[in-house]
Amino acid sequence: MSSDFETYEQDFGTLTAEITSRIGKIPKLGGDEKKNMVVNVEKQLEEARELLEQMDLEVREIPVQSRGMHSTRLKSYKQELEKLEKDFKRSRIAYSDEVRDELLGDDGNSSESQRAHLLDNAEKLERSSRRLEAGYQIAVETEQVGQEILENLHHDREKIQRSRDRLRETDANLGKSSRILTGMLRR
Repeated sequence: MSSDFETYEQDFGTLTAEITSRIGKIPKLGGDEKKNMVVNVEKQLEEARELLEQMDLEVREIPVQSRGMHSTRLKSYKQELEKLEKDFKRSRIAYSDEVRDELLGDDGNSSESQRAHLLDNAEKLERSSRRLEAGYQIAVETEQVGQEILENLHHDREKIQRSRDRLRETDANLGKSSRILTGMLRR
């Protein structure tokens, strides 16, 4: 099992090195070469995700004693892949800017600050989306807790009503027994 993990690690290392190299080339290429490079990087990123899934499966089968070390390494690989995906996204944004400039006949006078601003806005949008998702999750959990509380209150109400009915029945029985005893005492 551990040897499979190490094989996946080596494959992942080689693959990420290739991806990094290709991501660096994307902004420098033009036309069909650039499109082909983008498609190739997308395929390699998918392959890297599959390798991480395989590594994750291997970690789950490793004995508990050495699982921690492998889990830590797997986490770092996942972070590395996330960074590569962000870099790829940035290179694609640059690529899409160039395509837009070509289509619109722009002279290429768009400044780096505009690109940086666009990337900042994209990151802010991602953060906002994550916050909204977290808020939604909290709302769902709160709704579930509220639902459980309502169910508990409903059950408590039923218990109280049953207790009240028994109390009335007991009171009625006590009244009857009191009358019977009073009648017996008079005789």
